[in-house]
Amino acid sequence: MLKADRIARILDHIAKEGSADVHALTALLGVSGATIRRDLQTLHEQGLLHRTRGGAVTGPVNLELPLRHRAGRQQEEKRRIALAAAQLVPDGAVVGMTGGTTVTEIARALSDRSGLTVVTNAVNIAADLIVRSDIRLVVIGGNARTASYELVGPAAERMLSQYHLDIAFIGVDGLTATEGCTTHDEMESHTDRAFLRTSARSVVVADNTKIGRVTFAEICPLTDIDDLVTDDALSPEQEKAITDRGVRVIRA
Repeated sequence: MLKADRIARILDHIAKEGSADVHALTALLGVSGATIRRDLQTLHEQGLLHRTRGGAVTGPVNLELPLRHRAGRQQEEKRRIALAAAQLVPDGAVVGMTGGTTVTEIARALSDRSGLTVVTNAVNIAADLIVRSDIRLVVIGGNARTASYELVGPAAERMLSQYHLDIAFIGVDGLTATEGCTTHDEMESHTDRAFLRTSARSVVVADNTKIGRVTFAEICPLTDIDDLVTDDALSPEQEKAITDRGVRVIRA
């Protein structure tokens, strides 16, 4: 197992369980205790968890993992969601994209389309698409967030207000019927709302780990979005609660 994959598995496990000891992680990943201890120390030094005697615990509640550590989680589900979401984009559309691993997969799914205009505040998406000469790329400027590779803040919001988007894809960290769409960062939530305000159609993309979860900053109530594209792990109860808010649910 590559170190990057091992690190992502450790973070995912500790985020779900709240803590883990070296023996449990050794059994989970099939590597030596010395390897696990080195990985835990690296993550401790990066501020992603707290090292304890014999293991580790999470840092702040609802810890936001950097994008590089989230990219491998639920990867197959995210790809299916992205392919389904890409089918919603008509030829010649102006497409807004916030950051996030699932939205990044949508950008890749659209990369071979011609005649599209993509407006994004995510520098990793911009880097992927800038070499695609058949796609017109507009990059929204602002304050850089190292956790999500997004440019956010008042400058981004002012720039977005000058454009009209046919469809916008919004990545979220949490989504519930009662609390709506949420994210970890307050400034990011404001910029996400700017995408929603300027778009004719708003689509949230979220795998099953985001559904039923609430994080720090509200983006919008569900009544502000048109569609949710998610995977097939969504329960019938969750789907009914979401569709009762007027949102069309698309399962990938």
